[in-house]
Amino acid sequence: MVAVSSGMADLVLFHSVLGVRAGVTYAADRLRAAGHTVHAPNLYEDGVVFDDYERADAYVQALGYAELLRRARAAVDGLPQALVYAGFSNGGGLAEYLAAERPGALAAVLFGAAIPLAMFGQFGGDGSLIWPPSTPVQVHYGVDDPFREQAWVDSLADTVRSSGAAFQLYEYPIAGHLFTDESMKAEYDGDAAKLLWERVLSFLSTLSG
Repeated sequence: MVAVSSGMADLVLFHSVLGVRAGVTYAADRLRAAGHTVHAPNLYEDGVVFDDYERADAYVQALGYAELLRRARAAVDGLPQALVYAGFSNGGGLAEYLAAERPGALAAVLFGAAIPLAMFGQFGGDGSLIWPPSTPVQVHYGVDDPFREQAWVDSLADTVRSSGAAFQLYEYPIAGHLFTDESMKAEYDGDAAKLLWERVLSFLSTLSG
């Protein structure tokens, strides 16, 4: 199923470095309830889930970003080209990469993520990616997110806009990183999460394949 004029989209949603937590499952269900088709691959073979970033980062470092990129590519192999690529944090980086690398991307929706395209060369990907001019980007970030790199956000914004594609940055007056995930008690913000999903669903309704 590809996105059609009714505004229904085919999405792939990548989890954060913490794995497929409840927030990822909720997000996929929320999008499906709105009529979208959602693929939410688990890139961790053992299905491990983490409660803290330090242990999760160590796991990913041992796995290697090149391996994560390989698994992300494999996860979309066989799916339609006309996909919306979305992801949380580290998964947002994977979504961004595939939206640039794989032909036909409808859009990229990034939650707490934005990486300069040239950096993917350091992670085992193509470091000479060019952003597709027909692929809009929507980014969501807490203003005081401790993992936010403003220079990276600005770089991606410049790259996308220079291609001719639209770039939307929505900021929320909070410090939470995975602020849509109710299981992350220290980060969750219900008001911000509600607003984020309203914006995402509105954005998706404008896409057509």
